[in-house]
Amino acid sequence: MLEVTNLRKVFGGFVAVDDVTFHLPEQGSLAVVGESGSGKTTTARMIAGLEAPSGGRIVVAGSERRPGRVRRGERRARGRQIQMVFQDPYSSLDRRQRVCDAVAEAVVLHQPLRGEALRARVTELFDMVGLDERQAASLPKALSGGQRQRVAIARALAAEPRVLILDEAIAALDVSIQAQILGLLARIRATTGTSLLFITHDLGAVRHISDEVLVMRAGKVVEYGPVADVLDHPRDAYTRRLIDSIPKPGWKPRRGAQQAAA
Repeated sequence: MLEVTNLRKVFGGFVAVDDVTFHLPEQGSLAVVGESGSGKTTTARMIAGLEAPSGGRIVVAGSERRPGRVRRGERRARGRQIQMVFQDPYSSLDRRQRVCDAVAEAVVLHQPLRGEALRARVTELFDMVGLDERQAASLPKALSGGQRQRVAIARALAAEPRVLILDEAIAALDVSIQAQILGLLARIRATTGTSLLFITHDLGAVRHISDEVLVMRAGKVVEYGPVADVLDHPRDAYTRRLIDSIPKPGWKPRRGAQQAAA
């Protein structure tokens, strides 16, 4: 579904992404992990068409996305193929608009639906993400963070994308809500066949959502393969450090760290 080859991005002489190569199968799920500044979000933004690559190839469903200006129709067609869900859905929603209207706008952008057909499609999308009619009729401020993220996912699904990119989409949520969103994404993948590209720094979540994992550091790929292989038998020292940084059961902060926090 998605092939990325030798992808590169340079900002004013700074190499943010350097020679990144991977593939995402149809109905597959790939996690891209790394510390802040590793280049994972820049990689995602290039795939989504929000940043222009400095080099390399991006092929979606067999069609190469060439750099340069594109016509409006082609831009919409690309949007139907790949959608992106961001970390903070509140900033991407109009605070004065009911969330059902926000999702309806996304539906109309990609499908010529009106009247009862449009209302039925909007209801279907909210059902898919586990929100009821009362929540759908709310303003964003009346919803919890997890509910707003469900709205963002519903709006992205309105395009019926082949690939859904989730950029730290659970990072700002409580652990219990994170688990709910991960379960929701797994169901969406199973029922719609949408491929998932999961951008995260949370290795704990990777096992629950992804088949493969790509580890980035300083813009480069340091490890790439099936989740169990990479997380259970890491070959690179950087990957081992990331895994070791995950708090273990019974872990408590050092006394010095507790005093500093106080």
